[in-house]
Amino acid sequence: MRFRYSLFFAASSLAAAACSESSPGTPPDNAPDSSQNTTDAQPDVLADAGSDADSKPDPWKNDGSYVDLVAKRPYVLKVPSAYAADAGVSTDDAGRVVSPPLPLVILLHGYSANSDVESIYFGTLPVAEERKWLVALPEGTPDSQGKQFWNATDACCDVDGMGIDDVAYLNAIMDDVASKYNLDKKRVFLTGHSNGGFMSYRMACESSGRVAAIWSLAGAMWLDTSKCKPTENVSIAEIHGDADESVNYDGGISTDLKKEYPSAHVTVQDWATLDKCTGSLKAGDPADLVPSTDGAETKVERYEGCPAGTSVELWTVQGGPHSPFFDATKFSNATFDFFAAHPKP
Repeated sequence: MRFRYSLFFAASSLAAAACSESSPGTPPDNAPDSSQNTTDAQPDVLADAGSDADSKPDPWKNDGSYVDLVAKRPYVLKVPSAYAADAGVSTDDAGRVVSPPLPLVILLHGYSANSDVESIYFGTLPVAEERKWLVALPEGTPDSQGKQFWNATDACCDVDGMGIDDVAYLNAIMDDVASKYNLDKKRVFLTGHSNGGFMSYRMACESSGRVAAIWSLAGAMWLDTSKCKPTENVSIAEIHGDADESVNYDGGISTDLKKEYPSAHVTVQDWATLDKCTGSLKAGDPADLVPSTDGAETKVERYEGCPAGTSVELWTVQGGPHSPFFDATKFSNATFDFFAAHPKP
């Protein structure tokens, strides 16, 4: 298995990113149709805060300073129009925008993709605007091939062994957001695709006191669960196509790093144990997220007996590839609904 994204343009619109074995710039067989997710899905009413989206971070090492980490690695914060700088909002004595406590979603792109592509594929920004949530769009570090990655687990995806401290970077983003906006620290969430999903699990393991829930598409946990030591419960949803050709639903070995990663079932089972769920995995109502199929194609299962406010779930896209052809609005609303139901206690 090789984590590789192909980016493509259709009718002058950025459509989506998909993980494949094809050459960069060549649409893979499972690439989402450009008619489903276009730049029209990215609203102008969301205001930027933070650094230029086109800035590219240089390879770096953690110097121990959160402020310096953010300065070295720019990110973009998408702010609901009601709280944008030009909306006439007031600030408090600390310079933070005065608002109700605002939830934060951090969106993590896949290997060699970028945050703009992923936000369009996930359909994140229109839903965030509607619900008045903050969205942070960070960028991974370029490797020797110029492909952005997250140093998530031993299986994915620091192919050059650069040892980037992405946990510190993402924690720095949370601190930076909290310094500018009235961040609801009980509602900080991560979502990601492929390498971004792997990184979401690492954050749940190492920053469980700050992360309320994660929504991972085609990601996986550490195979060695001794590397995951959460101090608080984190709600988990793993969304995975059972025909995924890149991050195998049944687990596998990464091509570049030659490391094993667990199956989707083992990933959620491990988290059920970490979250001290006492019951078994039971089926709930299926979800209809893929418009090209008839009926509800996604099997939804969740563990019983989890502590109050905590959920561990497996959403299996039956026949789904690495990048399923989701209805972006439905997919994003499912993401936000899961997050909204699982804040920190």
